[in-house]
Amino acid sequence: MNEVKKFAVDIRKETIKCIGNLGVGHIGGALSIVDVLAVLYGGEMNIDPKNPKKDDRDMLIVSKGHAGPAVYATLALKGYFPMEMLDTLNKPGTKLPSHCDMNRTPGIDMTTGSLGQGASSAMGIACANRLKGYQNYTYLILGDGEIEEGQVWEAAMFAGAKKLSNVIAFVDYNKCQIDNYVQELCSLGDVAAKFESFGWFAQNVEDGNDVEQISAAIAKAKAEAGDRPSVIVLNTVKGKGYSKIEGSLGSHNMPVTAEMVEEALAELDKAAAALA
Repeated sequence: MNEVKKFAVDIRKETIKCIGNLGVGHIGGALSIVDVLAVLYGGEMNIDPKNPKKDDRDMLIVSKGHAGPAVYATLALKGYFPMEMLDTLNKPGTKLPSHCDMNRTPGIDMTTGSLGQGASSAMGIACANRLKGYQNYTYLILGDGEIEEGQVWEAAMFAGAKKLSNVIAFVDYNKCQIDNYVQELCSLGDVAAKFESFGWFAQNVEDGNDVEQISAAIAKAKAEAGDRPSVIVLNTVKGKGYSKIEGSLGSHNMPVTAEMVEEALAELDKAAAALA
């Protein structure tokens, strides 16, 4: 797991650098999903960066598409495209728009950004793959504010009814939305229990930024879900990895200066050194 932890540090560094190069971006919600990305792309998923459209690959739909910079950093580090492309984030002519776009970016499996729609797309993809006889998984990352969208629960109902055991979803439960804390805007209650009521196998991960806990939850989902789709509720910290913004509402979409990048990278260098 040490290599996965190092991978997470590298993803954070590249995410911060590319947002800093642009000068503004969705840094908080990008950093909170880094650890699950590190687990998935660090060995969990059946993928081939040299053949990103491989038919039987595991697929990832990041429904909270504004976290695209973290996904791009991950894909670049895995060799889907040159690292220097990260400097073009959301600039004219870029292949890396601020939200995930499968028609522009190698390795992106579904265009997302309109919150809730990635959930429906994931269920359709999972159905199609099962009909084709593929023994693969469709992974889905949802935001906690995003699951206030009714479309998510229509997709959840469908997945439970169709017994889509090839779906593993994650809820990035960082407790913050763009306007306020989730609890203040629209309390989600017991998220795992809600998914269970729709026929899902549900787990809570106490530290959703701990790669070992994430990996163990995925293994348990694959071993115990049976014919049910799975959901893993990750209790994460918005802005994780850059202490100055951790847990901050203002980090949803914020200016990121050169000084902030330098400060964050120095902090991450210390984290990397501790893993050496």
